[in-house]
Amino acid sequence: MTELLLANGRVYDPKNGINGEIMDLPIRAGKIADRVSPRARKIDLRGRVVMPGGVDVHSHITGSKINAARIMRPEDVRRKIMPRTRLTRSATGLTVPNLYMIGYTYARMGYTTVMEGAVPALKARHTHEEMSAIPIIDKAAMILLGNNWLMMRYLADGEMELAREYASWFLEATKGYGIKIVNPGGTEAWGWGGNVEGIHDTVPHFDITPAEIVEGLQTINEELNLPTSVHLHPNGLGVPGNFATTLETLDLVKGRTPSTHRDQLLHIVHLQFHSYGGSSWRDFSSQADEVAKYLNSRDNITADAGAVVFGWSTTMTADGPFEHSLQSLTHNKWTNADVEAETGAGIVPHFYSRKNAVSAVQWCTGLELMLLARPEKIYLSTDNPNAGPFYRYPHVLRLLMDRKYRESLIERAHKVARRSILPSIDREYDLYEISMITRSQTAKALGMDDKGHLGEGADADVSVYDMEPGVKKGIERSLQNAFLVVKGGRIVVRDGDVTDTPSGRTLWTRCRPGKERDSMIDDLRDHFKYYSIQRANYAVAEEYVAGSTPNTPEVRD
Repeated sequence: MTELLLANGRVYDPKNGINGEIMDLPIRAGKIADRVSPRARKIDLRGRVVMPGGVDVHSHITGSKINAARIMRPEDVRRKIMPRTRLTRSATGLTVPNLYMIGYTYARMGYTTVMEGAVPALKARHTHEEMSAIPIIDKAAMILLGNNWLMMRYLADGEMELAREYASWFLEATKGYGIKIVNPGGTEAWGWGGNVEGIHDTVPHFDITPAEIVEGLQTINEELNLPTSVHLHPNGLGVPGNFATTLETLDLVKGRTPSTHRDQLLHIVHLQFHSYGGSSWRDFSSQADEVAKYLNSRDNITADAGAVVFGWSTTMTADGPFEHSLQSLTHNKWTNADVEAETGAGIVPHFYSRKNAVSAVQWCTGLELMLLARPEKIYLSTDNPNAGPFYRYPHVLRLLMDRKYRESLIERAHKVARRSILPSIDREYDLYEISMITRSQTAKALGMDDKGHLGEGADADVSVYDMEPGVKKGIERSLQNAFLVVKGGRIVVRDGDVTDTPSGRTLWTRCRPGKERDSMIDDLRDHFKYYSIQRANYAVAEEYVAGSTPNTPEVRD
């Protein structure tokens, strides 16, 4: 039985109300324990900061669109290279890194769990093969369901029991963790060269609106008692004036009550891209203050920021019409794909320039949201790699923690940044709040009870940083290269170097069949006439899901 004693560290564990206390952490059999034997290996962490392992609530790390981006961007491979060592494989890629770079880099930053933000069900088998190959970190995947033909048909016809049964089967068949909606109805419209402009527009060829898709799937999510709420990418991504659509969408769940094991009914992903004012690119502006005010007033909604960092990115989303619009604006390379009767995607490389007015507004918007909203409500993300690669998280955290550094970048950015409200915000995050937006609150929003805290029985995922509270010098460097990272009780990083490469687990949700399962299966057999594969070849067997850990919720009456 492996035992560790992490002694004398300054601990930040918001879930358990621990704010910088000097204490010991006993670890036994991969869990935080009440005590360990005198034979336990002791590591003195005096003068260092200790947090739970990071939990990334929204990132794009595997799947068909990541692979398409790697193919279309061979130049990206050469921009960041980690040579092979005795323990590690060759790791390459700046904005669309290979699988090894993903695992090693997350671990070096102190992250131990990552949620893949959007997977088409038809591509789930290969996605799981990739997730199994990513070293060290635990993974899970949100499955796209908001533009699925059979689901839209059920919702349009009011067949809620069949729709619930289909969602239940869908998650287990894909070994997914939860339900993701992207541009509800708009991705389907893009298959016919169109889009939907508002939440009450009718989706082409389906007698349903985006509002009805969101309300229907949100209701199903609660009835299935899923570990996390619906993750929603609202309509109107990235366009001037879209904050009004965002607030109208959030009103759809006003007054509704969530499941007993969590607070939120909706989690809004990459909120920065949905918080714009103006009527054109000429008067494009941030409406982060209005959106943050709304978010702070609602107990049943959470969000992640999708904060922009200046530099290269690779935009990729199931919001195909947006990617076509972005390509029309930038004239960069473009990939578009439809995924049979389920969803689609687009990919466009993009450079966020500090001297470009639009990029500067986007940069300000993400920071404004995080500085104005409470840390219980909005969490760190760059919508990796859309607003920037995940390895820039320490840079974003430095901007949140160090006002003077933030002001220096405002001065070097386009003049619109100086005219924004960002210079007037004097708030600085402390380490307790940083632990909230990267650990305790993200784990809570995902329904991962064993993650994001250091209480007895939690997974022994621990990150240690060579830094002191209140000392701003070296913040970014320390957060980029953790002094020590423990994953499941094993030391995987020491002094910023990977020292062990265990396989991480895949977390997924198994829903129990309901009384309409047989009727739904009959419909499913007929539905597969639209597919290029047989239904029998569709579902992902558990052997594809290495080290899998299913969550089996009780269905609510």
